[in-house]
Amino acid sequence: MKAIDPHIHMVSRTTDDYLKLAVSGIHTVSEPAFWAGFDRSSAACFRDYFHQLTVVEPARAARFGIRHYCWIGLNSKEAENLHMAEEVLAIMPEYLDRPTALGLGEIGLNKNSRNEITVLERQLELAARRQELVLIHTPHLEDKLKGTRIIMEMLRAESRLDPARVLIDHAEEHTIREIKENGFWFGLTLYPNSKGSPERAIDAVEIYGTERICINSSADWSVSDPLAVLKCANEMRRRGHPEESVRKVFYENPSEFLGQCPKFLPG
Repeated sequence: MKAIDPHIHMVSRTTDDYLKLAVSGIHTVSEPAFWAGFDRSSAACFRDYFHQLTVVEPARAARFGIRHYCWIGLNSKEAENLHMAEEVLAIMPEYLDRPTALGLGEIGLNKNSRNEITVLERQLELAARRQELVLIHTPHLEDKLKGTRIIMEMLRAESRLDPARVLIDHAEEHTIREIKENGFWFGLTLYPNSKGSPERAIDAVEIYGTERICINSSADWSVSDPLAVLKCANEMRRRGHPEESVRKVFYENPSEFLGQCPKFLPG
């Protein structure tokens, strides 16, 4: 089958992982900007990172026939440094204009702090002004529900943002219903130790349906699996779901959401 991984951090993966994706049926990926596992020391580090996302990774992916798209944003963990955040925000439009940049992401909250909220507000304003897609990061810890609600309130307050052009990622069982009721897309992350499993993801599909859902691996520098999306598709197939439903969740849905950016062409 063909599948799209709408959230995978290929800067952290080996070239062999690109080969695994290609031969397994994932020919299109999108890579959000994220926390690298350590705090960067300056805006210049982000300039190098955004260059890597917009130039280096598309070229590396193309060697294997994979289309690589990216998102540009300041992640919530490094948003605590307001001085650096201002400098990063100033350079982001340059990279959002690049031909493979789909929008702002992953932006959101980590500890739901005042500084994180301030920087998220600035990035949502930028997205609204430029009419960009938005990919949201929700907290991973016990404050996920609170953080998700704060984020949705901020999104609703920015009237220029269409909920259909926002994907709220790292959703879990206790946040999915509210996200859908507010008209947003939601993402389920297959991350073995801290986010979700194929079994939990397909449970959610069976409860909430196949509309406005994207399932991703978020594979990065920690314990993760770049083929998790395909393994999740197999779990859906194993439970007897029709092939057209499997294709909808793992190919048509991410194509529909990402395709709202005219730069996106699925492989």
